Order: sequence, then C-alpha cells, then structure tokens
Amino acid sequence: MVDDQTSPSFLASVVRGGSPSNGRAPQAGFAALVPELAVSNIEASLAFWCGPLGFRIAYDRPAGRFAYLERGPLQIMLCERNGRWEVGAMQQPFGRGMSLQMRVDDLEAMIGSLQVANWPIYEGPYDMRYRVGSDETHQREFLVQDPDGYLLRFVERLRPPAAAS
Repeated sequence: MVDDQTSPSFLASVVRGGSPSNGRAPQAGFAALVPELAVSNIEASLAFWCGPLGFRIAYDRPAGRFAYLERGPLQIMLCERNGRWEVGAMQQPFGRGMSLQMRVDDLEAMIGSLQVANWPIYEGPYDMRYRVGSDETHQREFLVQDPDGYLLRFVERLRPPAAAS
C-alpha cells in the first residue's frame, strides 16, 4: 500500500525528516547508493556501527531516530523502525536474503575491535578469489551480523599471488 500525502504515516515521516539535526553532509559528499536500514533500537545500532565497526555520525536527527553514518567512502543510514516503508512483516534477522559488502583498508583491525567488544563473527575471515570476466580479484573477507541481524561482509582487497615462473 502506498501512502498518500495526507496519511498519518506520510505526515509523521515529514515531521521526522524535518526534525532538528546535528552534524553536516558526509565529507566525501553523498554517495550514489546509500542503504537505509530499519533498526529496532537506534542506540544499540549506533553503539555497534560507531563502536567496533569504526563508523562515525555525519549527521543525525535524534527526535526522528535517524543517523547518517560514514567511514571513509562508506555511507549507511540507520532509522529506528516506524512502520513506514515496511512492505511486509519485519522479523529478525532483518535483511534476509541480502548482504552488504563494504571494502575497508584494515580488516584485521576491525576484527580485533569486534573481538574486544565480544561481538561474534558470523563467518571467516578467509581469503577468497572471484572471477571477474577474464581476470580474478583477491580479497580477505569476513561476515558479521549487526544487532538486528543484517548480514555485513567486510573485505580488504589483496594483491594477486605472483605467477609461478
């Protein structure tokens, strides 16, 4: 069902979007694609994303239960669930059938931060090779779930192994 511009859901989103904001636009400008995750608890999600994952708040709207995060070129939006744009029943783990891949420069440091926070790693880390046309890409990767169960894959690009002589 699509809300019309007079529905309570639409009007509430206008109020949330126009609530007082802190911060500024992302340092690198707005990315062409920025996922927005509906989260159960904005504080718990911010503690995870801005803690062991190393993101920072570019700007937020606390009364709107919204935050726009960045980590270098990576950007993601978090919004506490409010019923808007929920096209079906929301059950944890959220994001079933989808994972978000994000490239970082120091995978081991991120894994170390997650271990210090006693946050479980879902899978990995391990080195992977993927075919890309007639080439190959090499990366080290691991997967972790956020507090709502969204599956996040962090990767660090590796140099291809030297060809045997």
